[in-house]
Amino acid sequence: MTKSKSEKMVLGVLLLASIGALATAFTAQFAFDLEPCILCKYQRIPYFAVILFAGLAMHIKMADHAGTAKVIGVIFLLGAALAFYHNGVEQHWWDAATSCGSSGGALTTFNDFQHQLLAKMPKRCDQIDWTLFGLSMTVYNVVASLALAAFSFYGVSVFGKSR
Repeated sequence: MTKSKSEKMVLGVLLLASIGALATAFTAQFAFDLEPCILCKYQRIPYFAVILFAGLAMHIKMADHAGTAKVIGVIFLLGAALAFYHNGVEQHWWDAATSCGSSGGALTTFNDFQHQLLAKMPKRCDQIDWTLFGLSMTVYNVVASLALAAFSFYGVSVFGKSR
């Protein structure tokens, strides 16, 4: 296999894994009515970023595939850190720095109070709606993000050897 094909294959795997992760998250949200909290939504950002970087690198002839794989590896490490942070909030190891589940600002008028009563409360970040083998989706995201980061850095080593 040529260098270009192996580089594109690694980026393609990362791209497809990110699409799969987002498809899983959106399926859980829209098909199974699992409402995401704000931290759940933040955990989707790294996958969108990887789709952008990998997709562009695969289609730009002058792109540095090894550099792109390094950037993607760092993105996945940051995603793993965010997912671990969210797991800590779920396990009550620490409080969330975000306004997870808060209803908004101070009530100054009766109309503000009435609007707040009628508004849907945002999901709390420490509320776990679904588990598999006792582990929440955030734990699976930590594992997946670390595995994809390792694969990204492995891809860098493959790129380096093929030159």
